[in-house]
Amino acid sequence: MTGSNGSNGAARRLDAVLAGVGGQGVLSIGALIAGAAADAGLWVKQSEVHGMSQRGGAVEAYLRIADRPITGDLIGRGQADLILSLEPVEALRHLEMLRPDGIVVSSTEPVENVPDYPELEVVLDRIRSLPGSVLVDAGRLARAAGNAKAANVVLVGAAAPYLPVSTDAIEERIGRIFAAKGDKVVDANLAAFRAGLAEAAVPVG
Repeated sequence: MTGSNGSNGAARRLDAVLAGVGGQGVLSIGALIAGAAADAGLWVKQSEVHGMSQRGGAVEAYLRIADRPITGDLIGRGQADLILSLEPVEALRHLEMLRPDGIVVSSTEPVENVPDYPELEVVLDRIRSLPGSVLVDAGRLARAAGNAKAANVVLVGAAAPYLPVSTDAIEERIGRIFAAKGDKVVDANLAAFRAGLAEAAVPVG
């Protein structure tokens, strides 16, 4: 695993696949993480979205972060350090991208956007079987934080230990992103991020 939190002084690089369905905020979390990395002086490349970004359609994007120039924005099969998925089946769909020692961080809440959506417990058990996996009930935590729309920010919190950016940098970026919407929205999103961070060490399903 080459990605690591910027606060521990280890190598600062990450190749991540962000996945979900339209309407979940895949692009928003990509912008949040990329912005925090750029604020920290790191090099960032984010791919165009692959898939159908309309509500309910599959969405994926690549995010590459490093402490030196990055030559391209694509990630090869078997090269991703992290799969960060807002939907559990989408996490499974991208496993071929993951390094053998990579990490999967996924929401447990399904978006049943196809008629033959598989049994949820089978999907979650498959994710749990991976050596590096974190399952988070992001929707529940977001509601508890005061903003049901912040499930994607919960997932950023759960992934934060594996990002090459400090949690302080991410929280600062959250404050900047949501400042125009008022202190209540900022506080709810910070609470969502911290809830995901606290949950990261205690995978649930």
